[in-house]
Amino acid sequence: MNAVSNPVATASGDQPFPGYSRVLQPGVDISHKAILYLEDISVSFDGFKALNRLMLTIDSGELRCIIGPNGAGKTTMMDVISGKTRPDSGTVYFGQTIDLTRLTEAQIAHAGIGRKFQKPTVFENHTVFENLELAMKTDKRARASLFALLDSAQRDRIAQTLDRIELAAKADRPAGLLSHGQKQWLEIGMLLMQEPRLLLLDEPVAGMTDAETERTAELFKTLAGTHTLIVVEHDMDFVARIARTVTVLHEGSVLAEGPMETVQNDPRVVEVYLGR
Repeated sequence: MNAVSNPVATASGDQPFPGYSRVLQPGVDISHKAILYLEDISVSFDGFKALNRLMLTIDSGELRCIIGPNGAGKTTMMDVISGKTRPDSGTVYFGQTIDLTRLTEAQIAHAGIGRKFQKPTVFENHTVFENLELAMKTDKRARASLFALLDSAQRDRIAQTLDRIELAAKADRPAGLLSHGQKQWLEIGMLLMQEPRLLLLDEPVAGMTDAETERTAELFKTLAGTHTLIVVEHDMDFVARIARTVTVLHEGSVLAEGPMETVQNDPRVVEVYLGR
């Protein structure tokens, strides 16, 4: 695989977002089915090897859960994919042609990778609708923003996103008045407004009620297929609800991978993680 200078120069296989008037971020070559390749990734911090020749492949449209004990390398892996951390060695490709190690965080986001951290970050003094409007992928230069008026297609996209995250009834409510779970959904909606191909979700149900956790599981299952999701989570009940494939990290490498039932019964996983 060879890098291209323009991260959106090669397009193939893009599918429209059901119900949306625009297509997802173009330019990701998924002709070989996989959308993300991590090959021999190593990262060290002050002598500690956070990732140790990590190998991971994620298929387009997949919902992959990543689990493992603290210090296993889960956050560092997400940092490498999103460009926050540069690997000491190895390659990271988005599709067949986009070398993420050569791009900035902003370029990676523009190429179609969105990341959500554990703590929700929303504009609390703005309404739910305004948060989605601000997140929309448009010209953000001052003059364009000052004179921007939403057209009907943009309003439809916001309305459809509100329905998807089940916040249509709260569109005019300040985001600061939402519950913790609703803020998490709003931030996911803000990511969707940026039209990502790949979503990185870090402990998305931490602090949620049981009902909010159940709703989040259903939301993720509806997103999979159109989007690719990588979910780092410690809630094993939640993982069991959503994942077809679970990857277990330990000491910076893949310890086990497969269906949840297979992983749960792997004696190595029980010893280093589930048995604790």
